[in-house]
Amino acid sequence: MGRLKRAHIIEAAIWLTIAAVFFGYSFEFNQPIEIYKFGATAWPRVVVAVLVIATLGNLYYSYRYGSSAQQGRIGVTNQEDETDFSDPSTLIKMIAVLFTPFIFAWLLKPVGIYFSAPFFIAAIMWLFGERRIKAILIMTAVIYVIFLGLFLVVLNAPLPQGNTSPFYDYSAWILKMNTQLQNLW
Repeated sequence: MGRLKRAHIIEAAIWLTIAAVFFGYSFEFNQPIEIYKFGATAWPRVVVAVLVIATLGNLYYSYRYGSSAQQGRIGVTNQEDETDFSDPSTLIKMIAVLFTPFIFAWLLKPVGIYFSAPFFIAAIMWLFGERRIKAILIMTAVIYVIFLGLFLVVLNAPLPQGNTSPFYDYSAWILKMNTQLQNLW
């Protein structure tokens, strides 16, 4: 079995099981959409296919090379991780990084994604250690513009707008600008 270990096979089995479950659930909402010829399940199934391809690629890589550290791979060393989990600040930072996406998801209904996404992007960068305000602002703006361009212009996908007054108004303004932009074409 090459350099495969039991852990590699178990990991691949878990990811393939997740992909199979998601693919199975995609039949729950398999219906045509008048503005998208591939239907409601096209993009979820593309994501599942990418997950399967990545899992099989990882399994092949593990079969071929094993899990030993290799020269030139960024972030992979033979040394043990020196993170000190007895330090309370490390635990607080780790908990903050893990719970920030949950807080972001919880705020989607009242605030909406259009208003909360830049704050989420900036918060994640700050939690991962970036402290230069200018870099955080520039990268947040770049990622936010790419995000809006991808979901509004390329995919034409509806996103949560929020239902609280100033946030909903901002989302409506973004959608109005998108409509005007697309009418120019």
